[in-house]
Amino acid sequence: MPIASAKKSRLKQFKPYKKRFLGWLYTLPIILSLVGLFFVFEASSVSAFQEFGDSFHFLKLQAVWLVFAVAAMIFFSFFDYHKLYYLSFLFLVGTIVLLMIVLIPGIGSEVGGARRWIDLGFFNLQPTELAKFSVIIYLSSWFMNRERKRFFSFITLLIALMFLIILQPDLGTAIIVFSLGIVIYFLAGIELWYLIFLLPLSLGAFFLLVKISPYRLRRVLAFFDPNLDPLGITYHINQIMISLESGGLFGLGLGASRQKYLYLPEAHTDSIFAIIGEEFGFIGGVLLISVYIYLMYRLYQITQYANDRFGKLLAGGAFAFFSLQTIINLAGMVNLLPLTGVPLPFISYGGSNLLVSFILIGITINIAKRIKFL
Repeated sequence: MPIASAKKSRLKQFKPYKKRFLGWLYTLPIILSLVGLFFVFEASSVSAFQEFGDSFHFLKLQAVWLVFAVAAMIFFSFFDYHKLYYLSFLFLVGTIVLLMIVLIPGIGSEVGGARRWIDLGFFNLQPTELAKFSVIIYLSSWFMNRERKRFFSFITLLIALMFLIILQPDLGTAIIVFSLGIVIYFLAGIELWYLIFLLPLSLGAFFLLVKISPYRLRRVLAFFDPNLDPLGITYHINQIMISLESGGLFGLGLGASRQKYLYLPEAHTDSIFAIIGEEFGFIGGVLLISVYIYLMYRLYQITQYANDRFGKLLAGGAFAFFSLQTIINLAGMVNLLPLTGVPLPFISYGGSNLLVSFILIGITINIAKRIKFL
């Protein structure tokens, strides 16, 4: 058989598989988000009624964000990802400006001692979520060419972004931004031996940041000893453990969570997995984690088979974004890592993270469309 005919036959063979592959990429995030909508209502109805007189307050806000996020995913799934190269610098500059603006009293909204949101009236914008997106786009563009002597410029940029994020303060997001940068640098394959020296320096910086902040130090101590201060710094993790233990193997049943009655802080945001575990038990938690593993595997495949270097770096950044956030959030829920305030992708309440998540899925779909053999 001629080579051209064999190639056409192979393409025809992979076509149905590719359609299913892309179909799952479109639908899985939407399914997860619809599950998230339900549990956002479940976890927030009591606190929303107490605070706003409307049990559906957070549900309605998240539903509006979901509509815009799905529209953004569809747009970026058709928008040629190569054009992001020319927009990357604007994304970065815009993010840095927003990270500085949010620190200005009267513009940035302060909640729980942290100034992380810009109140735009009809919604709150969280610049740190845009920072994750901008780092992926800008560094992928920056490392398209294998030029040497970029390590110190790269580290300077990451330190500047982390400094602005830590001022809010938001150490969890700063760690994610740093990790995203390291993953993209590693995928770029430029002077990798520098990373050996970076490891002890980054660990030293982390311990310094913990030591100079009494609150962070108490968080770390609480991680090692959850019984240290049951009514204070360890209250949150203890309530999460009560939720998960109450769920047992099969859960208490749909809508039967007791922790949502204002026992569990931030139940609809970073701790939403605890409510899922309480109502659907270990089996429900494992099923949800399995969906995330499947999604990560598909994103890994796109990274592996991307047609060009830019696509590989973008897809790798998206893979790292979802993997890091999922692992850090779930590890915090079972006290394998300190609680950091990192949301669970597609499930936790938060419009900015939801929007960025769907945009990254749209970009990876666009990359996958151009892969001949998946």
